[in-house]
Amino acid sequence: MSYPKSLTIKESVQELSHLRKNSSDTINKRLLMLLAIKREKNRSISKRDLAKLIGVDPNSITSWKKLYEQKGISGIISDGRIGFKPSVVSAQEHKRIEKKLNDPKNGIRGYTELLDWVKTELSKDIKYITLLKYSKRHFGSKIKVARKSHVKKDEHAIDSFKKTSVKSARK
Repeated sequence: MSYPKSLTIKESVQELSHLRKNSSDTINKRLLMLLAIKREKNRSISKRDLAKLIGVDPNSITSWKKLYEQKGISGIISDGRIGFKPSVVSAQEHKRIEKKLNDPKNGIRGYTELLDWVKTELSKDIKYITLLKYSKRHFGSKIKVARKSHVKKDEHAIDSFKKTSVKSARK
């Protein structure tokens, strides 16, 4: 069995703990690894022991050590994610979809109907799952929810029904 690879950390314990307080969970574990190595001054600690201490896979420890050797603390702190994709739906289209979904008289019964409406009205070809996730995320919509009442019901008919049903129920 070979000895653990020694890694010299340039930053102080105070600096690493300060960085750790202001970082996300993924970067926090990387900095915790550096702190554990820094605290074990004369004795080198194996990657398996570090992995048990931090709660990650030993292969992560190896890749983080290589990252620190190559790029230093800036490589450890950087997340590596570049950015997010731009939205498929523009701001104007978002408003039109929101207006359509919030209109009680629109009669949209599902996402396939909404998808057809988007294709015809907005001339936009969006995948079904994309529209479904977008609607759930932005509007809080659900797939199949029963309406409380019919869209085109007659209010006068309801009042007359209530008047006659109360009299017949008391007899």
